[in-house]
Amino acid sequence: MESRQILFRVAAGGASALLLGTSALAQEACTAYTVKAGDTLGTIAQAAYGTGDYQNIFNANREVIGDNPAGLTEGTVLNLPCADGSIAGDATAAQIIEEQNKIAAERPKSNAYEPPVKFLAGGNYAPFSDEALDGGGFLIRLAETAMHRGGNTRDYATAFVNDWAAHLETLLPTGAFDVGLGWYMPNCEKRDLLSDSMKYRCDQFDSTLPVYEPVVGYYTTKDSAFAGATSFADYKGARICRMDGYFTFDLEEEGLVPPAIELVRPVLPEDCMEALMTGAADVAGMEVQSAADAIAKLGIGSDVVENPSLSKVLSMSFITHKSNPFGKQYITLLNRGLTEMRNTGEWYAIISSTLDEHNKKMMEMSN
Repeated sequence: MESRQILFRVAAGGASALLLGTSALAQEACTAYTVKAGDTLGTIAQAAYGTGDYQNIFNANREVIGDNPAGLTEGTVLNLPCADGSIAGDATAAQIIEEQNKIAAERPKSNAYEPPVKFLAGGNYAPFSDEALDGGGFLIRLAETAMHRGGNTRDYATAFVNDWAAHLETLLPTGAFDVGLGWYMPNCEKRDLLSDSMKYRCDQFDSTLPVYEPVVGYYTTKDSAFAGATSFADYKGARICRMDGYFTFDLEEEGLVPPAIELVRPVLPEDCMEALMTGAADVAGMEVQSAADAIAKLGIGSDVVENPSLSKVLSMSFITHKSNPFGKQYITLLNRGLTEMRNTGEWYAIISSTLDEHNKKMMEMSN
């Protein structure tokens, strides 16, 4: 969980960041689609949903797509989710969640008292965590549900604090809260490549298994000299926009650090997109969900493109501070619950139902 954002539009019409390539022409949501030569996830999403935001397709086809969303293979069969995020022929999100709640309710409860696990989230980060969403957003719903899955019967208490820096610097280190909900963690095996702020995450926190895996895309104006980059090395010399307080390890791992680049640090995703349009930045790197909303808000879908060759799949995790004496226990509980949820389909159901709620709110705002 990083900076305040509004994310993910499944069916926003006409104002999207298009990937290069045009072969995906007439496929429909709620069907299977066979990838053709020249397809990208962006062109497929544009044809099926009217937006260049393809995170929903990635979520539904994670095992098929792998770690390189920019490298689709011709002949790959993708399940294109329905507008509400469900997969054609499968139970709906509501049905899956209801069934798992019934199963959990029948499990015996422990009589031993254990204090509630104190979860820490931030608001204004829809659909990840936002008090205006049902259950507070899907990160909160995943964490709270995990406490009653996989054999867990642990109580919890969740609070929202919108000072993101305080989460890492004070609230988790001092034990005021036990678990931070939704942070990007770097590959700590590449520690020598990381900035001090990213090393801090490695040194001070333990993390769960991946909770969610957003795709980060890299955007330019259509006429930019960097639009045709085929490797991250091609971005050397660029002014790269990344929101203030956001992760930077994706760039650091590629050697894209000052003075090889200039880092531009505004507050919001739309600020980065405006920086592209005004010439204050050359490249903007952010989740494809964030980008789609920012582009739609600004109405610049005909001017901004996502690089079709470069993308990163990053992992969001729940974290505990290493000084917390029960931190590793909480990590174990969460991993156990999340693993069961993935196996039963409840993980995907919770995410898709939250996205459906968020998408409808975004549509209402645009009308």
